[in-house]
Amino acid sequence: MASAGGNPLVLPAVLHLRRSDADFTAALSERFRVLDFFSSGEPLPAFLAAAAAAPEPPRAAVVVGGGSVRVDASFLDAVPSLRCVLTTGAGIDHIDLAECARRGVAVANSGEVFSTDVADYAVGLLLDVLRRVSAAERYVRRGSWPVQGDYPLGSKLGGKRVGIIGLGNIGSRIARRLEAFGCIIHYNSRKPKDSISYKYFGNVHDLAAESDVLIVACALNKATRHIVDKDVLEALGKGGVVINIGRGANIDEAELVVALREGKIAGAGLDVFEHEPKVPAELFSMENVVLSRHVAVFTEESRSDLRAHTVGNLEAFFSGQPLLTPVDADSLVQ
Repeated sequence: MASAGGNPLVLPAVLHLRRSDADFTAALSERFRVLDFFSSGEPLPAFLAAAAAAPEPPRAAVVVGGGSVRVDASFLDAVPSLRCVLTTGAGIDHIDLAECARRGVAVANSGEVFSTDVADYAVGLLLDVLRRVSAAERYVRRGSWPVQGDYPLGSKLGGKRVGIIGLGNIGSRIARRLEAFGCIIHYNSRKPKDSISYKYFGNVHDLAAESDVLIVACALNKATRHIVDKDVLEALGKGGVVINIGRGANIDEAELVVALREGKIAGAGLDVFEHEPKVPAELFSMENVVLSRHVAVFTEESRSDLRAHTVGNLEAFFSGQPLLTPVDADSLVQ
């Protein structure tokens, strides 16, 4: 790529504001002048100030949700040269889309790169909770089987009524997988989906009341923060299971802990938490809860796909072409 002055040796500068593996960093460095925050050792304000003061300041930034960087007015003030922000996840709760639009800053996310893997993981969490796979495995490893006998039975997946909150790229894939298991699918979203046969519920409380399983697969925003609260958990009931592969704050975590402790619901599978990386300590001793560290998106294949996707979005931006997966407020309806 050439710079504005036509010098083919000058690569366009890109702010890199996520911890990445060596392959990801190398893929960027082959094509762009990477300004890496985490390898700089500088505080974020100093790092951004130095980048903004460079003779050819960065016009693009690569960020990640759940980290230390929020793309808001103060961030954009610090690097006024930015015209493109790429986030390497599907969620955009760390980006002020309205402020970016006001300043003419294009935004793109990971699109459908992770959708299949997250859908698979959600089904895996649900099977684990219902069939008590992880709990029974721990039972065997402790040597309890020959001493205490068989482990308590779990519950079958087929025939379960599954309510999905957010029928977007991920939610729709989860629905198709669970249909193959013989589940009955219901859903909630901002509005009914055309050409979808699943029963639609306009609010999550009613969805929970008609479901055996509640799967959270929606984006995090003001409307969906704590969308699963005390009332929703009570509506789900004693036999109900909650699966969350969305964002931790989609669920009122304190109320979830209470519901599990008091037996108001039967179990939970959680890949995300409200205050990551902190996890409520009370969950650790609950055999009916399966925990993982926000890894539903990651497989060897998805990491490779993400590298190619991120590079593709950056190349599109610097060549004046449309972004591969542009995001604006209207595109987030689920």
